[in-house]
Amino acid sequence: MQVLGIDVGGSGIKGAPVDTRTGKLLAERFRIKTPKGAEPKPVARVVAEIARAFKWKGLIGIGFPAPIKAGIAMMAANVSDKWIGLNADDLFTQVTGCDCTMINDADAAGLAEMKFGAGKGQPGTVIMITLGTGIGTAIFHGGKLLPNTEFGHLDMNGKDAERRASDAVRQREDLSWKKYAKRLNKYLATMEKLFWPDLFIIGGGISKQSEKFIPLLKIETPIVPAQFLNEAGIVGAALAAKKRS
Repeated sequence: MQVLGIDVGGSGIKGAPVDTRTGKLLAERFRIKTPKGAEPKPVARVVAEIARAFKWKGLIGIGFPAPIKAGIAMMAANVSDKWIGLNADDLFTQVTGCDCTMINDADAAGLAEMKFGAGKGQPGTVIMITLGTGIGTAIFHGGKLLPNTEFGHLDMNGKDAERRASDAVRQREDLSWKKYAKRLNKYLATMEKLFWPDLFIIGGGISKQSEKFIPLLKIETPIVPAQFLNEAGIVGAALAAKKRS
């Protein structure tokens, strides 16, 4: 089955058609910069533009940086507060003219990695961490997702963890890989003590440079980069739409 997967991020919105049987992208992904302020209608128009770029008329799955319940955004992280309480499913469906399914963006990335990637066949507890504009988390046990976890907002030195250890912070503060790994290690050690996972998977834009920081981390739990790198959210969003259809 072919589904258009969309990944809405704080800095960019990207999408591509996905073969949900294999997890492979069927075309080169198309990316547009996230509109300033990331308000609902401008973001929806960008998603519609991506759909038009592929002449898309079928199902669309959309990964979004917020907890999503029955299509409604429950909070807003790195996007406008105007999303809170909004039925985003309805908005995207109306603007694109296609049947749209919403899912938390980190949950989407985790679904892709558990079905086709680094978490495939892992029977224990797996935590997907996406490092980008913020920090997203997805927790799986026995292959089952616990949806809408938001552990990017754990306290680190009086700030949300994503204000201390996201990739955006690394770039903004021009941290060396050694200094960044020290911050990330503190965050992962906290997650380790809370959940005692069997595997951490690191996704998001930073996963393309995993060899620069993963070897510097010093925790007990094995850590691997996402096999889909920064495309995991696109693939997982498509899988979520297929499951709902």
